[in-house]
Amino acid sequence: MNSIDELKIAMRSFAEARDWDQFHSPKNLSMALAGEAGELLECFQWLTEEQSSKLSEKQLLAVADEIADIQLYLIRLADKLELDIFAECNRKIAVNAEKYPIDKSKGKSDKYTDI
Repeated sequence: MNSIDELKIAMRSFAEARDWDQFHSPKNLSMALAGEAGELLECFQWLTEEQSSKLSEKQLLAVADEIADIQLYLIRLADKLELDIFAECNRKIAVNAEKYPIDKSKGKSDKYTDI
């Protein structure tokens, strides 16, 4: 599969074949998403900054699995809410560009309310 739309259709079919659509409310999907984000955090828990940048093959596979789980839940949630992920990402990039103008935020990690 090469597109978000193809993944969306695959996820929809996967859930329908298992009669899981009944459980895939936006509330439940967002909670599952938070759980998967927690599992991603566990992959990095107790690692130093350097170690987190130099993962073993086993660690990298675990991180890849969690990233995939997170993305698939995001795709499913967006599908249930009839949101276009690409359009929303582009909209949010534009919003962030206004919040964080280059001349005020370059090289800084300050929140937009503090720049």
